[in-house]
Amino acid sequence: MVLVAGSANLDFVVRAPRIPAPGETVLGRDVQTFPGGKGANQAVACSRAGGARTSMVLALGRDAYALALQASLQNAGVSLHAQEFDDVASGTAFICVSDDAQNAITVAPGANARLLAAHLPPLSGYRYLLMQLEIPLVTVIESARLARAAGLHVALNAAPAQALAPELLSLVDVLIVNEGELRTITQRRGSIIDAMGQLPCSTLVVTLGAQGAVARQGQTLHYQNGFSVHAVDTTGAGDTFCGVLIAQLSAGQALAIALEYASAAAALCCTQPGAQSSVPDAQEVQAFLAQGQIAGKGAQHATEALQRYCLAVA
Repeated sequence: MVLVAGSANLDFVVRAPRIPAPGETVLGRDVQTFPGGKGANQAVACSRAGGARTSMVLALGRDAYALALQASLQNAGVSLHAQEFDDVASGTAFICVSDDAQNAITVAPGANARLLAAHLPPLSGYRYLLMQLEIPLVTVIESARLARAAGLHVALNAAPAQALAPELLSLVDVLIVNEGELRTITQRRGSIIDAMGQLPCSTLVVTLGAQGAVARQGQTLHYQNGFSVHAVDTTGAGDTFCGVLIAQLSAGQALAIALEYASAAAALCCTQPGAQSSVPDAQEVQAFLAQGQIAGKGAQHATEALQRYCLAVA
């Protein structure tokens, strides 16, 4: 079983020709709302696409947003440990999605800022605790400490990017970051591989967008190529990757297999709008992998290109 401790936000999404530059106003088109938040997105992915028994501890306001957020999680099969507050609104996010499927996101944490380690349910029966950084850092650190003491593996998606104390890094078994987050944590330029070498976590995964991902487990490097899809909206792709990766690891899958499955799920996520609404189910992921997008000589060339990318000096 996987326990997710993290954020839940209602996403307000506007589509526009491009993401505005600082000080620029861009005329958008339609506006839609979608359940989101890194924690909730990853819980949905863990359950729906990853097939893991998943629970989530979260904080919400007593408002209409909370009803939509809880319904989306429950419909995905996630068991909830929800803390409700009368004096603060549920979290919200404002997202601009460009016609080339890129996005810019501003989050108003709301009740997410009230989540505490004391809100964790009894930890017996769980294998992994998965967290992100849209809840207070002190909550993340104390929750990691409690999980470690209870014998759980601690997984952290260090997003949004911020510096992390050595104390927290020492409690994390699986750290998942993108390139920007890796640079923020290590404060190191050079190649991706050089920067990865500065972090002590036993398993470190760096997502590389359409390029794929690279992971270090002990002293072993694993390269996972990206999958080619027609991208509509990249919102939630990274969260889908995280949730599915931890679901696969909790089921006892080897890291290389978990990386492939998570990458395929993240690629499929990009073909639909929204965050949780775009998370595929396990059958869709398995069917996509069965198509064999990368095979034979093409896979070897793609892996060599990915290795060169990771060794290039930034």
